[in-house]
Amino acid sequence: MEGWPAGFSFTKRPAQLILLDTNAVIRLELKDRRTKVLQRFAGEWVVSPATVLELQYLWEVGRLKLAKSVTIADWVDSAPWEIDEPPVLAWFEEARAQSWTHDVFDRLIAAHAITRGLKLATSDATIAAQLGKSRVVAV
Repeated sequence: MEGWPAGFSFTKRPAQLILLDTNAVIRLELKDRRTKVLQRFAGEWVVSPATVLELQYLWEVGRLKLAKSVTIADWVDSAPWEIDEPPVLAWFEEARAQSWTHDVFDRLIAAHAITRGLKLATSDATIAAQLGKSRVVAV
């Protein structure tokens, strides 16, 4: 594939993958009814490293509670999604261009979706409006 490191290949085309934002990840874990729409994409879920960092942050500041003795690393290791790694320079350049928000995590997650050409599963109306209806799976 042109533009990717030698020997690199996707097991699925990027357009088949669904990038879960932080709220989508939490709602999936809670089995929230709003995530039912995501079930048709099961096995195609990916998250951004920025989402994992935001989960860690929310846990550290007490806004995310986990079962006793479970860490974010434990949760990530047992999650039904994979971590997707976009090309860092392109990802951060795109994040820099997302001036519609000053939330660093929203910038990075939206930029991840744009950089990799992925649909984003989100309940955030502002992100959805910025990305456009065709680039979002509403949860």
